[in-house]
Amino acid sequence: MTDHSSGTEDGEASGILIPLHEARSARLDQPVRFDRRELDQILRLYGRMVAANEWRDYAIDHLSDCAVFSVFRRASEVPLFQIVKDPKLARRQGAFAVIAAGGRILKRGQELGRVLGVFDPKLKLVEA
Repeated sequence: MTDHSSGTEDGEASGILIPLHEARSARLDQPVRFDRRELDQILRLYGRMVAANEWRDYAIDHLSDCAVFSVFRRASEVPLFQIVKDPKLARRQGAFAVIAAGGRILKRGQELGRVLGVFDPKLKLVEA
């Protein structure tokens, strides 16, 4: 009977050690991205606005410092709105922002769902 107390049968190491500074630099070199949950919320809003015939095209940019979802009425124009994820602002103003065509920030916050609430239709009082 053989003794396998080391946890490996052939004597090779079971894991690879990576120095912490290399792991951090590899993570910092990657662009900022929307995760699956965030992209699902954005595309649900996009589908609603396309059905309402307000938006027609979009573009997603994954930059080194932020991720941007741009919305267009026509592909040849400037974006109507930009939904921006900037992790550097997460602790201060909020990582997410909705920016209008002129560069004006419509809403900024920590939670994407609340920031996207800017596009929800406002209720109006109707006189009978």
